[in-house]
Amino acid sequence: MSSNNDTIGKTITVALLLCIVCSVIVSGAAIALKPAQIANKALDMQRNILAIGGLSKPGESLTKAKVEELFGQIEEKYVDMSTGKFTEAPFPNYDQVKATKDPKFSEKIPADQDIASLKRKANVATVYKVVGGENAGRLILPVSGYGLWSTLYGFVALESDLNTVAGLGFYTHGETPGLGGEIDNPRWKKMWVGKSIYDANGNVVAKVKKGIVNPEIAVEKQHQVDGLSGATLTSNGVSNLIKFWLGDNGFAPFLKNYQAGEA
Repeated sequence: MSSNNDTIGKTITVALLLCIVCSVIVSGAAIALKPAQIANKALDMQRNILAIGGLSKPGESLTKAKVEELFGQIEEKYVDMSTGKFTEAPFPNYDQVKATKDPKFSEKIPADQDIASLKRKANVATVYKVVGGENAGRLILPVSGYGLWSTLYGFVALESDLNTVAGLGFYTHGETPGLGGEIDNPRWKKMWVGKSIYDANGNVVAKVKKGIVNPEIAVEKQHQVDGLSGATLTSNGVSNLIKFWLGDNGFAPFLKNYQAGEA
């Protein structure tokens, strides 16, 4: 009589072998593709920086070669947030977002200062200085803060006067599409261009208004943008992150040093 090949033991053995083979294939593919994934992530980040900094047109699809060409107009710099002066990167391939989560490279933000609900702040920030082309002199600063559902990560670009907004945008967030997700709307982002961050006394007054900006009121016309309909908490989150990062606990000391030529 022939042996039975359909035993439970043999079935389990075949299933385990199949799982092992599949795991090896998947793991191998992940390892092989990781360099490409890292490169693509860096390229996407550069596209965002170029767009927010005004070095590329809204919605423009840039090839890798074009990104590299335009990014040649930008210098990547590092700022010691405790001194407000330029410094060296803490380690190769420095990632500010990752550093924020590491106690060795970040510090806890006191609760009374944490208006953007960040909890921690990296000791060193990565900023971008436009050194070539018609937009030379602009600074592109990283900003982040909590909205309704998620932390918003983006950049604000300042003109050479270090007060006028040249661009604002977010490269990742988890806000509700059609509501808080309207921070990605090109029309809304364009509203920020030309707004002033600071008032005559150096206070951060730029913010998202609850409602529509009245152009007849000078302070609103100069410093505010329309609120996002049905997304009050996301709007407040944007206002708070601007106030934090452009304030004394953020980049204000650096901007003062930079403007004075002491950074």
